[in-house]
Formats: sequence, structure tokens, C-alpha cells
Amino acid sequence: MGLSPVGHHQARLLAEFLKRFSFNTIYCSPMKRAMATVDPIAREQGTEPVTVEGLREIDFGVWTGKTWTEVRDEFQIEVFKWLDYLEAGEVEDAELGADFRKRVGAAIDEIVSKNAGQHVAVVCHGGVVRAIMSHLLDIPIGITGKLDIEYSSLTRVKVSSRKAEATLVNLVPWLDLA
Repeated sequence: MGLSPVGHHQARLLAEFLKRFSFNTIYCSPMKRAMATVDPIAREQGTEPVTVEGLREIDFGVWTGKTWTEVRDEFQIEVFKWLDYLEAGEVEDAELGADFRKRVGAAIDEIVSKNAGQHVAVVCHGGVVRAIMSHLLDIPIGITGKLDIEYSSLTRVKVSSRKAEATLVNLVPWLDLA
């Protein structure tokens, strides 16, 4: 799925906000909506994003393309526990939660190892943001489901040789800039 007109507007406002920062490299999911989000950011930064297959959103199987309301009504589940259902392998044709975490963890480990001491941006999806935080902060992925991750939001995890720490979660600069 691509971005809506509102999503394109939010991506432009996010790019405007990020002009104050300089990134050595920008990494991006290969999915359409992430590519559309990264485009104005990369233009502002004067760089080409590096596409990383491991940053794809989780494959939601039979839930793909449905709203959370549709998922709730059709499958009779508590949608706020979506990570738990995926983790338990209870979503037909979906990527297993463990496989998702392994894929995202490997991608982020490679990005971290290639960019020690540098500033990078990763443009991806809400589920991937949660998996990255779970991996880097060593917390269960189910806990990250309690974090609000808005579209075109900014989450910062600072990684050093000693530790990883979340210094910013779910900043939505487009709310203030809209």
C-alpha cells in the first residue's frame, strides 16, 4: 500500500523537521509507503537511501489490507493484543513473530555495526520500530505494543558500546508543523 495524500503531507513535514539534523546514511524498508516517506527526507539530506529487505513490515497474513476494526470484527480478537497473536503464530499465513524479530534484529545489528559513531536514520514501519526497540533495548516485543507509534513519527535509540537507550519515542513533528 502507498501513502495517502495526508501521509505524503506528513512525510514532507517530517523532512522539514529533520533538516536540522545530518545523517551519514539513511536506511529504508523496501515497501512502497516507506519509500514514499523517505523520498522527501533523502532529498533534503542530499542522499540516496539504502534499502534493507530486513526492514519490511511483518507479513500480517490474512489480516493484510484490513483495518484494525475489520480484523476485530472478522476474527473476533482484541486488536490491542496483535503482537501477542503474531508472536504465538495464531494469524493464518502470517510471518511468525520469532522470525520477524530475528529478521529485523539481524538487519539492525548490521546497520549498527556498519555505522559505529555515526548518525543514521531508519525509515520503516510501526511494527518494525517495535521490533527494533525490543531487540536493542532487550525487552519483550509485547511490551512495545503499549507504545504509540504514529505514522511519520520519530523514535530515537542511541546505541553505544556500553548500552542502547531510547531517548525519544513517537515524536510527531507534523502535529506542530501542520
